[in-house]
Amino acid sequence: MKMREVKLNLFDVQTTGQASLSAEMKTFYENTLIDMAEPKLVHDRFADKYPIPKNNGKTIELRKYSSLAKATTPLVEGVTPAGNMLSVTAKTATVNQYGDYIKLSDMLELTAIDNNVVQSTKLLGSQSGRTLDTITREIVNAGTNVIYACGKDGGEVLSRDELGKDCVLSVDTVFRAAAQLESMNADGIDGESYVAIIHPYAAYDLMRSAEWVDVHKYADPESIFKGEIGSLGNVRFVKSTEAKIFADESCPQFYQLTSDANFLEGKDYYTKSGDSYQKASVTAGGQVTASTYYEKKALAVFSTLVIGAHAYAVTDVAGGGLQHIVKQLGYGDDPLNQRASVGWKAVRTAEILTDEYMVRIESCSPVYSEKTSAN
Repeated sequence: MKMREVKLNLFDVQTTGQASLSAEMKTFYENTLIDMAEPKLVHDRFADKYPIPKNNGKTIELRKYSSLAKATTPLVEGVTPAGNMLSVTAKTATVNQYGDYIKLSDMLELTAIDNNVVQSTKLLGSQSGRTLDTITREIVNAGTNVIYACGKDGGEVLSRDELGKDCVLSVDTVFRAAAQLESMNADGIDGESYVAIIHPYAAYDLMRSAEWVDVHKYADPESIFKGEIGSLGNVRFVKSTEAKIFADESCPQFYQLTSDANFLEGKDYYTKSGDSYQKASVTAGGQVTASTYYEKKALAVFSTLVIGAHAYAVTDVAGGGLQHIVKQLGYGDDPLNQRASVGWKAVRTAEILTDEYMVRIESCSPVYSEKTSAN
């Protein structure tokens, strides 16, 4: 089956300004915002879309229909069977509004495209894309369908804090996730294959395996997802630096020599005795003795989401999906024409529809877990 990337209508972009802002300039700014935002929306790309009509409130009801049991009882001639009923589970999601803007003090020229506005729009486009993607990412990464990568000894890991640096993402773990989705009859994103959103650091370990197939060896350019790097079995991998990284108290902890020259207010320091560490009593501002004091840190854990179709949804408000807003000099409370601004505003939320259609693999990296922060 030939696979093609579908262009989703993720944006309903509006440019706000005075009437003298030409249509050509509006279009240019809109396209610039979209071009910068769209590549960042990796998690939105594989979601179902549930737009909320205008004037219908901020809440949407998402309905999940349960499968019907097999009808294995033979029909009796002349007798109408009892039939069946729809089993519907309803979920609700409430949208929130997000946005930001940049203040400009230079004059916004109406006869030509202003460089400050262009550069601001590019920065805001990137910010809006990363923001909206993070909103979706945080919700879908709260799913309960989790597989933890095994260490070199092959022992089963049952929780995030049991992971170690040697618990890297492996081919076997990916195949386990795919088998789990297949056992739930989850459809592929493109009808055939599942999609995995993977961080570059997790991909580093996986791409060196003999079973890995680079994307150019199995797909024509028209069918490649943005960011797609390769596949394992029926799982296609899309790489993104926005793939979730956990690095908090739920993760494995380790101790590292501090690089602080002086003790910082409110920060804990530790001393080492044998193989154990004890919290030290220090005075803020005091000088740190070299190679004596340690900090307690979290080992970074990388999430790789293996996704089937209809696993989750994103919602937006028609007419307010993503707005580009330009305020010219003299607009509002600006009697001396000193201030202009460029901004964006969006309405968004996300919701897990079927947790069984999505598996989160959590793994570490011997190279990167000790020097990577949460995102």
